[in-house]
Amino acid sequence: MPTPPYIACITGANAGIGLELTRKLLREGWHVIAINRSDFSLADAPIQQAIQSRQLRPYIVTDLADYDHLRAVLHKIQQQEQRIDVLFNNAGRSFPELSYSPQGRELHYELMTVVPYIILMELRELLHRSTIRTVINTSTSAFQFTRHIDNATLQQPQTFRKLTGPYASSKLALSLWTQAAAPHVAREGIIIRSVDPGGNNTLRKDKPSGLPLLVKPLMKLFFPPPTHGAEQLYQGAMDSSIHHNQTGVFISKGKITKLKFSDQAQEIWEQVHRIYEQEFAQQEVSFK
Repeated sequence: MPTPPYIACITGANAGIGLELTRKLLREGWHVIAINRSDFSLADAPIQQAIQSRQLRPYIVTDLADYDHLRAVLHKIQQQEQRIDVLFNNAGRSFPELSYSPQGRELHYELMTVVPYIILMELRELLHRSTIRTVINTSTSAFQFTRHIDNATLQQPQTFRKLTGPYASSKLALSLWTQAAAPHVAREGIIIRSVDPGGNNTLRKDKPSGLPLLVKPLMKLFFPPPTHGAEQLYQGAMDSSIHHNQTGVFISKGKITKLKFSDQAQEIWEQVHRIYEQEFAQQEVSFK
């Protein structure tokens, strides 16, 4: 194990589950590298104190799904940070309608399937400097409603449903490539898992929601606060009684859970890797 303090990198660290995970880690003495689309609240005194002390180090990228913006912020992290012990690929969002990234792919897929892979690949060297070398991809159980998945539909869906459409299928694709990539990144000592943080009340007044109309009041009345999801992600990384140090697994409700469409995991991972190599990386990337 590396010498404390441990260092986490969290995407989407300034709101919802990501913010509560950031708070938890800071209280426990971790340092946090935060990749956000906007600044932390100036009214949050503990967060601002952590920024002042450099225990919390924010990096702003206005559009994670824009490769020029993403490349610039990842290069800055590569140059300025010494190590990453745990990478939490947490940033995500459900959109109210079909939208597309600057690269021309459906936005849920770009942001929540492809971008986490790019971040993993670009920050591998910082993970190599740790002995923990763990990656947690935030997934969902909403994909239980997914009836079909393939690369073409993920990139260019013909229909749209809130929550159970492109959002759910993109999260499923994230968990599937996590499973398929695990043996390959294991050659470099990297452990990777996807974790369902469960239902959390993460509604924000300043963001248009991609949730079905009936889900919103249910979230307000019955869903736990995002501290619940933060704890699920933390345990997925650090609690060996849950994951038994296994890699590639999907964890839901504190248990390793079988994924749907596992037979397509390899094909989905190969497509994501192809996008990374051909559109983002400067040269062909292979595993040791």
